[in-house]
Amino acid sequence: MGFLTILKKMKQKEKEMRILLLGLDNAGKTTILKRFNGEPIDQISPTLGFNIKTLEHNNYTLNMWDVGGQKSLRSYWRNYFECTDGLIWVVDSTDRMRLQSCKEELKQLLQEERLAGATLLILANKQDLPDALTSSEIKDALELDLIVTHHWSVFSVSAVSGHKLVDSIDWLIEDISKRIFTLD
Repeated sequence: MGFLTILKKMKQKEKEMRILLLGLDNAGKTTILKRFNGEPIDQISPTLGFNIKTLEHNNYTLNMWDVGGQKSLRSYWRNYFECTDGLIWVVDSTDRMRLQSCKEELKQLLQEERLAGATLLILANKQDLPDALTSSEIKDALELDLIVTHHWSVFSVSAVSGHKLVDSIDWLIEDISKRIFTLD
C-alpha cells in the first residue's frame, strides 16, 4: 500500500479494508466467505472468476474479493492486488499432495510489490475432517517462519462449521487497523 493511500485513509478516517482471498482450488475460499456472511453453503461450485462481498464487521467495511484458485486462473490473481490491505491464504488441510504447490504459490505472492505491507492470514481449513493437518503442521509445511516481509498468523478453521472463522477475521482486522488507522 502506498504512502498516499495510508495518508488518505488516516485523513478521511474511513473504516474500509480491502481483503483478498486466495489459495489453491478446492481450499474452501468461497465457503469461508459465504459462512462468514451468513449465507447457505450447501450449493457451492468452483469459482471461475471472482466473487465480491461487502460486509460490515466490528465497525469496519470489508470489501472481500474471493478469486478462483484453479491453475489456469492463477496468472490473473495479479489483477486483484491493487490496494489490498489483507491477504487471506486458504489451505486445504487435507490436501497433502499439493502442499508443495501451495507453498510455492504463497511464496510467489509474497514477492509481489503491490502486496507489500498487506497483513497475511493463513487459514488451515477443513479442520472438521479427521485427516486434517494441524495448523502447526501447515505452518511447518509452508515454511511460514521464514516470512519476514508481512505480519502473519495461521488459524485452524472449518468453513463448514464456522469454527474459529470470526476469531481469525478479528485478528486480521486488528492487525490491519494498527497499521492503517493510526490516528484514530
